[in-house]
Amino acid sequence: MTTETEITPLQNDYRIQSLDVMRGIVLFGILLMNINGFGLARAYDDPTVSGGYEGWDLITWITTNLFFEGTMRGLFSLLFGVGMFVLLDRLEKSGAGIEAANIYFRRLSWMLVFGLVHGYLLLWVGEILYNYALMGFLLYSFRNLAPKKLISIAAVLFSLGVLWTYSDYTNNVKLISQVEEIKVYKAQGKELTKELIEADEKWKKRESERSAEGVQEYNDNMHKGYFDVVAFLVPVNNEFNMHDTFRYDLWDVLSMMLLGIAFFKLKILTAEKSYRFYLTMVLIGYGIGLSVNYYEIKTILDSDFSFLGFSKSYLTYDLGRVTVSMGHIGMIMILCKSPILMWLKIRLAAVGKMALTNYIMHSIICMIVFTGVGFGLFGKLQRHELLYVVFSIWIFQLILSPIWLKYFYFGPLEWGWRYLSYLKKYPFKKQ
Repeated sequence: MTTETEITPLQNDYRIQSLDVMRGIVLFGILLMNINGFGLARAYDDPTVSGGYEGWDLITWITTNLFFEGTMRGLFSLLFGVGMFVLLDRLEKSGAGIEAANIYFRRLSWMLVFGLVHGYLLLWVGEILYNYALMGFLLYSFRNLAPKKLISIAAVLFSLGVLWTYSDYTNNVKLISQVEEIKVYKAQGKELTKELIEADEKWKKRESERSAEGVQEYNDNMHKGYFDVVAFLVPVNNEFNMHDTFRYDLWDVLSMMLLGIAFFKLKILTAEKSYRFYLTMVLIGYGIGLSVNYYEIKTILDSDFSFLGFSKSYLTYDLGRVTVSMGHIGMIMILCKSPILMWLKIRLAAVGKMALTNYIMHSIICMIVFTGVGFGLFGKLQRHELLYVVFSIWIFQLILSPIWLKYFYFGPLEWGWRYLSYLKKYPFKKQ
């Protein structure tokens, strides 16, 4: 049996500093990638659509794709898996019994609601909390497995994702072949088959969205008032929440959550391993991952940013992003173990402790900066200029987060999430 007072949220004294530092770094990395979606139309992957792809814009695209694409999202998923495991493990060891499961699933249910609000009402179409909640429901059954089994399951999921990506690639090769065939049919005045009509409509839709007129239409809609932007983005959010959840989450999100639990159990994420161990992670992770990412970037550049060039580069996407993520983990743990940059680590940990608040803050700030709700800068900054917004938000949160936690136990959204999860009010403001 356990007393009611023992079932409480994790207090600051018991937090794992390395996880908070890592969470802060990854949160900043997430913004570095998401800013392209916040400020540009359909240019997250392809810089030729909008935002520029020459000079500093090209350098920005190459650098972010080499070091950060897929890795920050992957590490965020990994940390979420760790956080949910730590929650359940602590509650179960305190004797909470079935109440541990109640708290866990209430926590995820409210996260799902937060995600829907974040995507549809705070205007962020790249929202991930909804997806984390869905995968978190599945994660519960895997929490007590041994690290080797967790890693094996993750590897199977990654492999299935790669097979699906290969299937997409073969379909895309077929689509391009059909597009060329359609040109011949039209030149000869021949009637298109049903299959060719479908391919023609699909290709025209894609080209229309990526055209200068399509991008301008997107920009104009994002410059409108709040409710107009909400209505405009509803179909985009629907696509993310239905197709993308089904297509990617098991192989992209759940797999990294399982790796996170495995690495936590192996004490990799708590900075308890040796410097030599983490240095090995860095050398192997970056050695393989950066080589793969360089190959992908070269494939795209050699194809002059073609449709098939992008599609071919995705075949090795998971290999590159997972191994670079391992390199990032090694680097972050070395930083956490070393005595250097203590002032920065303290501030990064504060950002990490308020990860949910700071994540939502990214969207609120960007909504004001880019949409018609505020300054309406959507589509008006080049890709490299978006970094000025990123760095400004980083500095702001590095200053604000430690100050806030000096006076409060939790970030405002963290406190609210705990209240909804535990159905009890806990101290918020420090005496």
